[in-house]
Amino acid sequence: MKARGTVLSRRMSFAATVSDWRTLKAGERVEILKHAHVVAAGEVEEVSLSGNVLWLVPSAPSETQLFMKSDGVHVRRS
Repeated sequence: MKARGTVLSRRMSFAATVSDWRTLKAGERVEILKHAHVVAAGEVEEVSLSGNVLWLVPSAPSETQLFMKSDGVHVRRS
């Protein structure tokens, strides 16, 4: 049985937002958050070289969406 602290720290690190979008890989499942609410979820299609722009293939059948850090959104692995 794992120690309670270990389990809680893994949950918190898994739910933490990704500060450097360049670490995201195509095909990773993520959630897009704005003001602590999930506004989109899906798979990363591509991330710009600067790490400021992310293209997302949504879970629901729809067109690819573009998100920019400057819009105040955060990314969390799901």
